[in-house]
Amino acid sequence: MENHTSTVEEFILLGFPIQQETEILLSVVLLYLYLLTLFSNMVILCIVYADGRLHTPMYFFLCNLSALDLFFTSVTVPKMLQHLLSGDKSISFSGCMAQSYFYFFLGTVEFFLLTSMSYDRYAAICSPLHYPILMNSRVCVQMMVACWVGGFLSILFPTIMISRLSYCRSNVIDHFFCDSGPLLELSCTDTHLIELIDFMLSSLVILCSLTLTIISYVFIISTILRIPTSTGRNKAFSTCATHLTLFLMSCSISIFMYVTPSQKSTLGTRKIPAVLSSIVNPLLSPFIYTLRNNMFKKVLRETFSHSKALVFHSVGGLFLTCRKRSVA
Repeated sequence: MENHTSTVEEFILLGFPIQQETEILLSVVLLYLYLLTLFSNMVILCIVYADGRLHTPMYFFLCNLSALDLFFTSVTVPKMLQHLLSGDKSISFSGCMAQSYFYFFLGTVEFFLLTSMSYDRYAAICSPLHYPILMNSRVCVQMMVACWVGGFLSILFPTIMISRLSYCRSNVIDHFFCDSGPLLELSCTDTHLIELIDFMLSSLVILCSLTLTIISYVFIISTILRIPTSTGRNKAFSTCATHLTLFLMSCSISIFMYVTPSQKSTLGTRKIPAVLSSIVNPLLSPFIYTLRNNMFKKVLRETFSHSKALVFHSVGGLFLTCRKRSVA
């Protein structure tokens, strides 16, 4: 690959080919979904932090996943809302490279994190007596650091290579964010090496995560089936089903989009999967975990009941104070 200096100072993100009235409606829907995503993930972070019963490895990973979803959806949605509301669809070259990097960096961290969560479930169900040793606080922190550092380093080199390409064909990207495929399509430099590296990295991260998770769940399911009581089996399945559902959703979308020898070949079909990945998944993740997790639902009910009681107590005290002053 030859080294070139880009002549492009900004890119134009076409987004979705819709009318201006539809863009306004879409921006309202996106804003609602974005705020709901922020709120639901923040609730998980606050509840787990505040309640000591949830200070376990499983909820430690869940908190990291919620924080990751907050960052991940914020990479694309605010800029998309700005483009829809202002009509200005431009993004600077450095902003485009940064958006592309953080999108893939956080996406890679998510796969590492979900794989770590599958190991946590394997240790909890298959080795319950050794679980406190296998998943002590030091091990959890080390696994989390490895996820973030691994994601940071694995995406850094390909992003540097993409930023050094020459973009002399056009500056119009047929997408709603700076995806790697459309960027490579605009370059007039030979991109075969970068496409090969992207394919190898995507395959390594996604397929290895899928393989390790499947292996973990083979052992998990075989162990669960040996549990003598149906109540115990249902509880174990309920705990694992949330994680497995989320992982399979993310994995299927990413395999369709990125585990291809040439990312240019799938450009026309990437917008909808990208919406699912960057908007829908971060929104569904907290609801999937909270709706299927009995312990979390119990703590959530207790927290809101306590908050409700405090509000009524405060309002009642304020009312009595005002009434005494009025009588006096």
